Amino acid sequence: MDDAAWPLADGATLAVTIVSGVPIRRCGVSHRRGRNGSSSSPYETDLAIMPLARRTFLASAPLFLAGCVSGRLSDVAPKAPARIVPPYYLAMYAPVTGEPFPVAAPDLTKIDPRFYRQEVAYASGEITGTLIVDTAARFLYLQMEGGRALRYGIGVGKAGLAFAGEASVRYKRAWPRWRPTDAMMAREPDRYGHLGAGMEPGPTNPLGARALYLFRNGEDTLYRIHGTAEDWSIGRSVSSGCIRLLNQDVIDLHRRVLDGTKVVVLQSGMA
Repeated sequence: MDDAAWPLADGATLAVTIVSGVPIRRCGVSHRRGRNGSSSSPYETDLAIMPLARRTFLASAPLFLAGCVSGRLSDVAPKAPARIVPPYYLAMYAPVTGEPFPVAAPDLTKIDPRFYRQEVAYASGEITGTLIVDTAARFLYLQMEGGRALRYGIGVGKAGLAFAGEASVRYKRAWPRWRPTDAMMAREPDRYGHLGAGMEPGPTNPLGARALYLFRNGEDTLYRIHGTAEDWSIGRSVSSGCIRLLNQDVIDLHRRVLDGTKVVVLQSGMA
């Protein structure tokens, strides 16, 4: 039994032991040592002892050696290609003109394409014009004729999970004011206390470009369907707000929905 060292690139060597003429890979690759005796590479490995048949070893030696000394980037996951957004959706979500405040185009690469506005097959059993909010699936449907619906992607805030069942749109507003609830102001006075008179409309208003106000049995549910400029939040559960749509989508929904429209809110576990 003899030890041998096979020279590799960059001063590295492959340590093998010759047993009865058969090479046995003994300790993987060792690299050139520095003056202080430390390895010049952090990629040293300690391979298990493995006998190699002479012919197999000789035939596969180039590949084997290449596998030992190369591939320093093999542990780095390849970068996913940037999502290509079809021109149809780029036009749908283009900046909106003619508004009192700017409505910028969202970054659609941050949103799963299934949450883009689209017509789908959907038979809810509700009459045409009904809104169905499916909080678990992160979709809002506007029921159409013939078992079809216009589907919008939504983000669901904590308040969006606080109501279930039927309500109706009492009224709707373009560029609404927003006032935190009394409970919010009592809980976080430093954050909301100064907004007792409400927050002016505009790009930073939490209700966005449009809002629909839901009532049940004549009472305000405090449940809102509203806009947002936070494109990343669509299709997600978020910490604040009710049911949010991209501003482009809530503007589209606002013009389709009439006061008195029925709304059905489905929470997790509801059919």
